[in-house]
Amino acid sequence: MRSFIRSFIRYYIKRFFGNISLAIGVNLLVKPGWVVVESLVQNQIGHVAYGTFTALSSLTMILATLSDVGLTHYTVKRIAAEPTYLSTHFPVILPLRGLLNGVALLLLLALGGLLGYRGSQLGLLAAVGAGLLLTQYGQFLRGTLQANQRFNTDALLSVLEKALLLVLVLALLPVGLTLNVYVGARLAAAAFTAMLLYGLMTRLYGRVRYHWHWGHARGVLRDALPFALITLLYGANERIDMVMLERLASPTEASYYAGAYRWVDAVLMYVWTLMPLFFARFAAALHNRGEQQALLWFGQRIVTLPMLLACAFVLFRGELLFWQFTHSTAAEVARMTLCLKILFINVLVQSFFVIYSTLLNSTHYVQIVSRLIAFSLALNVGLNLWLLPHYGAVAAAANTLLCATLVAGGGVWLVHHRAQVAVPWPLLGRLGLAFGLLCAGWYGLQHLLVLPWLAESALAAGWFVAISLGLGLVPLAEIRAFFRPSAPAPAAESGPLT
Repeated sequence: MRSFIRSFIRYYIKRFFGNISLAIGVNLLVKPGWVVVESLVQNQIGHVAYGTFTALSSLTMILATLSDVGLTHYTVKRIAAEPTYLSTHFPVILPLRGLLNGVALLLLLALGGLLGYRGSQLGLLAAVGAGLLLTQYGQFLRGTLQANQRFNTDALLSVLEKALLLVLVLALLPVGLTLNVYVGARLAAAAFTAMLLYGLMTRLYGRVRYHWHWGHARGVLRDALPFALITLLYGANERIDMVMLERLASPTEASYYAGAYRWVDAVLMYVWTLMPLFFARFAAALHNRGEQQALLWFGQRIVTLPMLLACAFVLFRGELLFWQFTHSTAAEVARMTLCLKILFINVLVQSFFVIYSTLLNSTHYVQIVSRLIAFSLALNVGLNLWLLPHYGAVAAAANTLLCATLVAGGGVWLVHHRAQVAVPWPLLGRLGLAFGLLCAGWYGLQHLLVLPWLAESALAAGWFVAISLGLGLVPLAEIRAFFRPSAPAPAAESGPLT
């Protein structure tokens, strides 16, 4: 079994990296630049205005998951397993998805009124909601590309909206940017991208002639509901903090949290670029436990290893990421930095264990994962109600970390005991040891030497490479195999692991 896993991993290093290299490359070009520009926007319009926008945007993200009703993940899974599903069910799914968008927008405005938003704030909520719902619709259309293994095309389209918005905002910053103008630019970019994605889908797969069929619609909704619940719970777990901060503490506290969380999103971009690829491959290997294990063991290193260096950088040099905030006081920057460091421990947890949730969600364990996330969400809301009025953004960051750790532990237990896929405990131990040695070395650099941050970071990165090679996290044999001509993948074993 071990020889099979090793040969399987060598094969996937060659084949998988051919798919993700462009995906990661284009994201690394656009999304970090967008993070910097968004920080400039926050600096220009102020913490109060940006905190209000963040709360409205987060509320919309929670409701936008309802408009999807799990259709994106469900469609990716079904098309990956049954290519004919696209032609037989899309004439019903596309108009259904559009109708759900309209219902979600109405629900959003009603919920905004219940939460106390009035007048111009409701108008902003409508514009923010329309933009994010269009973005969600575009992500649904991109699901057809992921399911058909068109990962490079999907990678380019995944950053199209951000690239367009980047250009618009950079053009508006010198002439003066207000909250209303910023929201309008986001709406325009989302609308253009959604239209382009729809046109591309029809060009690749043919024009979809809508054909409404209540029986098909009910069947699709019934089958997709488990995915709807898990998506809603994940979205609420990530975004509820900003809404509650703005309502229970202040827009300023919500802005501090948003300034830190922006970097969490940027770094997790690497993880979320990989997860749809693993989701589709896990779904395709639904009845082959040997291939699922090989993918899990392969993915553990691919997902986790680069994130260790990013997390260590933030823990030791996190304050450098807020250089754009020229209008903020030193105390405000220090508060954002503290939130950032707490949140990046959460990033560390996710980089270790998010692939376990991906395996479970792509197989038969969506409902039990939903219950786990629901418990985590209830705990998060309870802690927020207790702690946010007193400790603000710092409490929100700590609550997020606690709940992420709970979900991670539950995911590993389910993979081992329910899915019966072997967990690579020795590999997890070596990855944990690598992070500990990296942090020890970085601590030594800061306290024994006085170096510019760039030289210090370069030495720490070199130390990390040496640790990774020394612990066998990047085996030299696999690096050499990567550059040899491709060999066919070994036949995957099926049945219980031995």
